[in-house]
Amino acid sequence: MPEMVETVKFYYDYKSPFTYLALEPALDLERTHRVRIRPTPLEVDLHAAYGGDLNQRSERDWFKVRYLYADARRFASERGIIIRGPQKLFDSRLALIGGLYADAHGRFREFSTRVFERFFKRELNIEDGGAIAAVITEAGLDAADFRRYAESEGPAALAAAGGEADRAGVFGVPTLVVQGEPFWGNDRIVWVIRKLDGMGLKRERAA
Repeated sequence: MPEMVETVKFYYDYKSPFTYLALEPALDLERTHRVRIRPTPLEVDLHAAYGGDLNQRSERDWFKVRYLYADARRFASERGIIIRGPQKLFDSRLALIGGLYADAHGRFREFSTRVFERFFKRELNIEDGGAIAAVITEAGLDAADFRRYAESEGPAALAAAGGEADRAGVFGVPTLVVQGEPFWGNDRIVWVIRKLDGMGLKRERAA
């Protein structure tokens, strides 16, 4: 008899440092619990959230942004992760289409780990199609087929994912959703684990 597996949605955006922090702990839930993580891209509107372009932000908006990055670096330093604030507001749609493509071909972790690490080291321009295609290749996938996908069904798939997030009331990333209950923030994964444990989904031995 097949084991019961619960689907956990994981909403992400590559320009979110807190999603970077949540990536590995979220994906590792498949190893420790009888769950399937379903990565779902959600492009976050940083213009609206933090006062427009960098040269438009008020001092109060800058205080908020600086504090959030300070928090992100506190979490990151505990795990040896480097997070440098991007020097502009990036459009992450192409990278998110890459995430959809990689997930459809079973290589989401391989692609996303590289994108997050390099973006937050300021080594990857996520708006550069050639750079994203190169990461697709490194993740073991076909760059030419990705380019075809990015120019055809990819944008519609990304829009559909955003519509799904809107209908579910998801307003930020990272968000994990377990049986309709949202958990927003990298530090909420401990609560996700408690919920999954309470549902009897913890594996006796980690896979």
